[in-house]
Amino acid sequence: MQQLQHAARALGWDGRLVPDVDVLDTRFTAVARIRPDVHEWRLNNGWEPELNPAWFKAWSEPEHHDQLPVAAVDLIGILVPVSKPSRALRACGMLLSLAPCAVVLPGQQRYDALSMLELDYYGAGVVTTGPDDSGKLVIPPENRAAEFGSSMFGRWLLEVLYSRLLDHPQLTENA
Repeated sequence: MQQLQHAARALGWDGRLVPDVDVLDTRFTAVARIRPDVHEWRLNNGWEPELNPAWFKAWSEPEHHDQLPVAAVDLIGILVPVSKPSRALRACGMLLSLAPCAVVLPGQQRYDALSMLELDYYGAGVVTTGPDDSGKLVIPPENRAAEFGSSMFGRWLLEVLYSRLLDHPQLTENA
């Protein structure tokens, strides 16, 4: 986990690390932050995190829901540890549509320029970690989420992260 803390710091991502998020056949660590004003409003109005994906599917049917909760979490970025660059693009893949995504690679290896160029082209970031666990930013990630627009899946993921942050207040703060 300390490796991921250093990677988030190298990226300048200030938030709490939510480990072991498993979606889209990928396990990753999210860097997220609770929005205090929205969180307080949701607590005062009885809007618990909604974890049922079917509930979000029904958003497109206004006769079922006349009110929807505002997202109480900002997803700052996604960290995916991989052992080599050839696995990096697949690891970030669909996650690039949700938030900036960066792969965390071991720093002791040499990486070929073509792999790095491909990651940069698609907007995936690269952070390496050394033996002392310090993080080094190699390629900054791009935030391509706006290109894809919002989705019910992305909104559901924010609720999952909100739930995890509430259930585990000890999750690591990256400040």
